[in-house]
Amino acid sequence: MIELEGVPELIDPVMVAAFEGWNDAGDAASTAVAHLDREWKGEVFAALDAEDYYDFQVNRPTVFLEAGVRKITWPTTRLSVVRVGGDKPRDLVLVRGIEPSMRWRSFCNELLGFAHELGVELVVVLGALLGDTPHTRPVPISGTTSDADLARRMDLEETKYEGPTGIVGILQEACTHAGVPAVSLWAAVPHYVSQPPNPKATLALLNRLEDLIDVRIPLGELPEDARAWQVGVDQLAAEDSEVAEYVQTLEEARDTAELPEASGEAIAREFERYLRRRDGGPGGHATADGGEIPPGPPFRRDGPGGRPRPPKPPKTGGDDEESSEE
Repeated sequence: MIELEGVPELIDPVMVAAFEGWNDAGDAASTAVAHLDREWKGEVFAALDAEDYYDFQVNRPTVFLEAGVRKITWPTTRLSVVRVGGDKPRDLVLVRGIEPSMRWRSFCNELLGFAHELGVELVVVLGALLGDTPHTRPVPISGTTSDADLARRMDLEETKYEGPTGIVGILQEACTHAGVPAVSLWAAVPHYVSQPPNPKATLALLNRLEDLIDVRIPLGELPEDARAWQVGVDQLAAEDSEVAEYVQTLEEARDTAELPEASGEAIAREFERYLRRRDGGPGGHATADGGEIPPGPPFRRDGPGGRPRPPKPPKTGGDDEESSEE
């Protein structure tokens, strides 16, 4: 039984979800939802029962002291509500948690129960994967859906992915079968610098979400953090010619692949976002081919000098971020 006492009637609500774990390279997706919750001072109204969905030997509870009293925080998924003001106010239902260890169908059904009770009109699930993309270029963001009509109306890619999937893909399909419009937004994180945080990928996800649901998202210090992150990775890469050469190879591949698409559409989207802001208006991780790269440091340190060495790039059939894990 879902109890929603204390939750007001919502205005054009959109559910935005992200889950730590396999679908969250660089913690980019979960950090994006945490940013929304922090900036808009979200109020938690529900938490799923940790006993139902989590293996505590995989995701262990933590003990902390509060006013001298020992308390326990259990791994779970929490829901909060935030109201976006402006000329056209709307509400966001934020879902932030950890990819469940078990009972995925029940987990999705419980979230859909909340969505139904709250009158959610659209579900947007954020994810991040490891890919062959250079840190020096804009973060590739792919928007996918299983709904052909929604793909046409919202300028999204109709997903054709086949292969291993995570909770992001399962939740999207559950929404589709329940008749709830659902979209997944994926950020591609450079596999050679996968250690969290990755503010550049988080920023890219929020910019794409802003375009998708037509709200103005306060970014706070994220743009500055993203620039500092890139400068830091530039400095690490510059310390070793092999790293620099590898990054250059990725840059050339990316630039060649995107040359035909460097059209006015992308430029117009960025300009529209600029105008909105100026005027104040509205375990391992998934890879691009559905495989998995275990977590590790941004650069492997070899030799007595501790100089960074680039990891071997994963063997993939191409550089297609659109075929991301879903």
